[in-house]
Amino acid sequence: MTITQPDLSVFETVESEVRSYCRSWPTVFDRAQGSRMTDEDGHIYLDFFAGAGSLNYGHNNPVLKRALIDYIERDGVTHGLDMSTTAKRAFLESFQNIVLRPRDLPYKVMFPGPTGTNAVEAALKLARKVKGRESIVSFTNAFHGMSLGALAVTGNAFKRAGAGIPLVHGTPMPFDHYLDDTSPDFLWFERLLEDAGSGLNKPAAVIVETVQGEGGINVARPEWLRELRALCDRQDMLLIVDDIQMGCGRTGAFFSFEESGIVPDIVTVSKSISGYGLPLALTLFKPELDLWEPGEHNGTFRGNNPAFVTAAATLDTYWADGQMEKQTLARGEIVESHLKAIAEEHPEAIVEYRGRGLVWGLEFHDKSLANQIAKRAFDLGLLIETSGPQSEVVKLLPALTTTPEELDEGLRILARAVRDRV
Repeated sequence: MTITQPDLSVFETVESEVRSYCRSWPTVFDRAQGSRMTDEDGHIYLDFFAGAGSLNYGHNNPVLKRALIDYIERDGVTHGLDMSTTAKRAFLESFQNIVLRPRDLPYKVMFPGPTGTNAVEAALKLARKVKGRESIVSFTNAFHGMSLGALAVTGNAFKRAGAGIPLVHGTPMPFDHYLDDTSPDFLWFERLLEDAGSGLNKPAAVIVETVQGEGGINVARPEWLRELRALCDRQDMLLIVDDIQMGCGRTGAFFSFEESGIVPDIVTVSKSISGYGLPLALTLFKPELDLWEPGEHNGTFRGNNPAFVTAAATLDTYWADGQMEKQTLARGEIVESHLKAIAEEHPEAIVEYRGRGLVWGLEFHDKSLANQIAKRAFDLGLLIETSGPQSEVVKLLPALTTTPEELDEGLRILARAVRDRV
């Protein structure tokens, strides 16, 4: 692909230095449809990034776009705080009937604000309110958001340093496999809880990702999650599952914790819940935890009605018949087979490949290689990002609607990028 030099001057002179993804992909994107993005010079890129998991159904999905356009054209309510609207009612009914009831999940639904970190902040606040304790336990390499409460339970040192103040009331514990299985699961954690001399304040809750996306595609075993659920029950702690990136079908089932059979006390959902990339977040919790006073946690942009419209259309279109989970798992097998071949071709360079459903990572011994490979993939027309504490993992997040042919195309580009840089 021949890349002309785009005009980036206004971004470089006016926009803050904090900008990030645009540095990895130095072009100006203009249009997008399905799994492809087109820049203003007409170059087409296959997107295996999907808005960091916010576009599980692709760019400008035609079914969702039609629902959104129809709603806007009839002057449906756009901004409504937490007013009752027809759009919110339609979403809540679809979410209850298609997602919650078939899974026998009794959750109340809270709209905390438009982003994932809003959902996490609400979850932490509610857990502390319910239990009357301040401490929250999180896990090594966790990522839960960029606001102060969410940062306090995030592991990445670079992101934590950006807070500029001490991040308190959070305690990290080792994630699954962090200690290379040299000690029984949760031995250290439970001993600290039971020892009056440990210095660990009794936690209100534990927050966990079933697959750590930003942390390096670290996959928790179902049995590890079940043991964590049992530990929380024994020790009177709430279990919060952060399903912001791994929920909405990314790992196969609608919720990423379904495979393990656990039922969390609180679940955070965002990214692809709107289906269209529109900001929307949910904090779900068991009814007995609903101790909020009216207005005790609020926000101007809780009620994103256009997002309710596309979210309801997403559930009705993709989740009513149970086929999306089967399709995602089947397409995940395609990804796994390609990554296996890449790893076998370069055993000296690759630590391992790992993932579930349609989230996968390829880890390299030389921690600088992942960024080099992502850059080379961009030159070849593929958008991928990296993750892990040192960006040592190539991360694949293709849309769930990506076709087998597109998966094959993108994975062949990835294989070439690895070959060109290893």
